[in-house]
Amino acid sequence: MKILKEKTITDVKGIKASGISGGLKKSGKKDLCVISSEGNPVASAVFTRNKVKAAPILMNMEHIKYPTTKAIVVNSGNANSCTGKEGLKNVNIMAQTVADALEVKREEVIVQSTGIIGVQLDMEKVIPAIKKGCSKLSDEGGTDAAIAIKTTDTFEKKLTVSFEAGGKEITLAGIAKGSGMVHPDMATMLSFLVTDLNISKRMLDAAFKESVGASYNMISVDGDTSTNDMAMILANGLAENIKIESPGEDYEKFKEALAYMNTELAKLIAKDGEGATKLIEVEVKNAKDLEGARMCAKAVIRSNLTKCAFFGADANWGRILCALGYSEAELDPDKVDISFYGEGDKIQIAKDGMGVDFDEKKAKEILLKEEVKVDIDLKEGQYSATAWGCDLSYDYVKINGAYRT
Repeated sequence: MKILKEKTITDVKGIKASGISGGLKKSGKKDLCVISSEGNPVASAVFTRNKVKAAPILMNMEHIKYPTTKAIVVNSGNANSCTGKEGLKNVNIMAQTVADALEVKREEVIVQSTGIIGVQLDMEKVIPAIKKGCSKLSDEGGTDAAIAIKTTDTFEKKLTVSFEAGGKEITLAGIAKGSGMVHPDMATMLSFLVTDLNISKRMLDAAFKESVGASYNMISVDGDTSTNDMAMILANGLAENIKIESPGEDYEKFKEALAYMNTELAKLIAKDGEGATKLIEVEVKNAKDLEGARMCAKAVIRSNLTKCAFFGADANWGRILCALGYSEAELDPDKVDISFYGEGDKIQIAKDGMGVDFDEKKAKEILLKEEVKVDIDLKEGQYSATAWGCDLSYDYVKINGAYRT
């Protein structure tokens, strides 16, 4: 697998994109993107588990069942959530507008929205914006698309890799957004992946949903699961490799690339948490089972007390042990070891469930790094899991105290 640093989603065969300003944001910044694909692409998606689902999610849950998916449109600045029948009517109008402009079927269009909840879309702006976005589709619009889906994100999140399957070079690329309202239960975010791999819808769906469990479902910024979160992948088959219809070597190569892609995009979302000053990685080792390892890692990464301690560079390991205790995973607290890592430095701060003498100054220096790793050894079995998150700062409160205004 190769990482293609200067490439974007439009470097995938058959993919075009645009990112434009349609006047949906007061700032005048880019606020709508369109992604289209040639061929007869298949797609898979995972949606929020929040019982309060935005209008686009409700429609997409039906559209993703269609055999082919040829276009995606995303607006930022307005979530079209908690908007009732009018919201559902508007999302269907959005899909039809794309379908008419690109001469595809309405069911082949996925629509997403992100932004403020409870406000109706201004369709007098949305419809012309969609038409403009469709007219601006190009082979160079990948970066603009990544910018257009941002809300409180401080940078665009994009990644492209390539790998070989069936003697053909396959390209896999993605863009994502997410900064606040992120919690491990299909992490609150939007993620759109595209590839020219030739694969059946059934096998694509299996690989994607497996990957999501170890990536987007393992990040947390603030413990809130949104009404709009969604991750999806579209595969158009234009690489012309022998079609993947069952497990095998090519399928495993794809799964490896997919795992890398989703994990790295998930980490970018965690790193860009609203007001965050550092990325935190929590690795739980030697758990009795995989589910228990994941429960422990997620409990620590979503603990607000622990996140506050990291913001203050306070080596308060008791908060970590406390989070493990309420994770509901099976563990013996008297066996737990805890260490911190940062840019090559390591310090153990707890052993067998109790504190050890450690250099407070060194611990603080590690916790002041931009990326910090927490290593937790349960000494119960052979399963491991990793979760990612960020610290909780004063700025998080400032950003979310004035989100609507």
